[in-house]
Amino acid sequence: MPSALEALAELEAERRSFSVARVRRLLVVAAIVAFYLFAGYLVQIDLGRLASGLPKLAHWLASAWPPSVAELPIFIWRTAETVAMAAIGSTLAALIGLPLAVLASRNITPFPRLYHPARWLLNALRGIDSFVFALLFVAAVGLGPFAGVLGITFHTSGTAAKFFADQIESSNLGPYEAIRATGAGRMTALAFALVPDLLPLMLSTALFWWEFNVRASTVLGVVGAGGIGQELKNSMDLLDFPRLFTIIAVILVAVTAIDWLSGWLRKRLV
Repeated sequence: MPSALEALAELEAERRSFSVARVRRLLVVAAIVAFYLFAGYLVQIDLGRLASGLPKLAHWLASAWPPSVAELPIFIWRTAETVAMAAIGSTLAALIGLPLAVLASRNITPFPRLYHPARWLLNALRGIDSFVFALLFVAAVGLGPFAGVLGITFHTSGTAAKFFADQIESSNLGPYEAIRATGAGRMTALAFALVPDLLPLMLSTALFWWEFNVRASTVLGVVGAGGIGQELKNSMDLLDFPRLFTIIAVILVAVTAIDWLSGWLRKRLV
C-alpha cells in the first residue's frame, strides 16, 4: 500500500500536469485568436463598407433585369470555347502528369535521386495558379484560348501528378513485383500490373480536374486568354448588367451540366 506521502506526491504531480496542459491549451487558443485578429487587420475587414455597398449591389441586380439575349449565340460559342480549353488542358495535364507521377513515387521511381527534384517541380507547378500561367503565356504566344490551354496544362499537370503519385505510393505493388520477378522490364510491369489497377481512379481524378478547370477557366479571359471570361470582363468594364446577367446564367448552366456529366462518369469508373 502506498504511504500518505506517496499519495500526496502523486496528487501534486497530477495537479501540475493538469496545470501545464491547461496552460498549453490556453496558449494555443490565444495564438489562434491572435492569428485571426491579425489576418482580419491585413485584409481590412470593414462591415461599415459592406453595409454601404449592399444597396449599390441591389441596384445593379435590379438593373440587370430583363437580361439581354441579343448576343446569346456568341455567349454559347464562348462558353464552348471555355469547355474546350478545360478539356484539352486537363487531358494534356493528365498525359504529362503520369510520367511525372512515376518519378515522384518513392516506391517505383526508376531514378531515386530524382524523387525530391520531381516533388519540388510538382510543388512549383501547383503553386503557380493557371491564371498566372495564362498571363505569362498571353505575353509569349499572344491573346486567345491557346494561352488559356497552356495555363491550364501547366498548373493542372503538377496537381494531377501529385494525386497520381500519392495513389501509386498507397497502392498494392504485389502484381507489379510479381511481373518484375519474371524478368519483365519496369515499363512492362507498370503497363500490365499497376496502370490497370489504378486507371479507374486516375480517370476519375482527371474528370474531376476537367470539371474544376471548366469553372476556373471562366476567368482566364480577364487576361486575354479567350473563352467566356473575356465577354464577362467586357460587360463589367461597360457596366452592362443585363448582358452580364445573361453571361453568368450561361456559365451556371454550362458548369451545372459539366458537374452532372463528370459525376455520372466518375460513378461508373470507380
